[in-house]
Amino acid sequence: MTQAAYQPSMLDLTDAGPSLGPLPGELRRHELGRGAWVDHLPGWVRGSDQVLDTLLREVPWRAERRTMYDAEVDVPRLLCWYDGDRQLPHPLLTAARTALSRHYAGELGEPFVTAGMCLYRTGRDSVAWHGDTIGRSAHSDTMVAIVSFGSPRPLLLRPRGGGDSLRFPLGHGDLIVMGGSCQRTWEHAIPKTARPVGPRVSVQFRPINVA
Repeated sequence: MTQAAYQPSMLDLTDAGPSLGPLPGELRRHELGRGAWVDHLPGWVRGSDQVLDTLLREVPWRAERRTMYDAEVDVPRLLCWYDGDRQLPHPLLTAARTALSRHYAGELGEPFVTAGMCLYRTGRDSVAWHGDTIGRSAHSDTMVAIVSFGSPRPLLLRPRGGGDSLRFPLGHGDLIVMGGSCQRTWEHAIPKTARPVGPRVSVQFRPINVA
């Protein structure tokens, strides 16, 4: 891969190393309707520069190609998948998965297991509108918890079938959790941008282990 340029943030320096803030009382829930909701917590990870540096340097990122409109095209981001048997690249991510599993135990009914990772190298990298149904039927609800590291990028959500979109800014160390019927009744995307932006890594925790 081409090494992404990365400049540590002067606002994120800490001598104690990366840590997690509390979840209870800090997460803000947004009810979207049709049984869908989003929880948002800016700055959940403190000292996140160290985690980002590890993710950029040590994750075995890979490029993929997919068929679209009868043509094979490059996926506009780099990917890596960690199943439940594979050690995560930084201990803070293991702690984050445990904390999220504990906090959402009542709503989730099962722990978060896997971690899918995406590297958005520049503003040209993106993800199109979609709903995440990995390992689930089209009629089954699931939950996806995303921790964002690096340059801020907006996450857009819109109702399936049309409607106004919502915009959630995701910055360095921010957490967003999509739950209820969100993956079935809403779609989400990370749009391209012409602005000069640095790399961003999205870590997506899911409660399903897919081979």
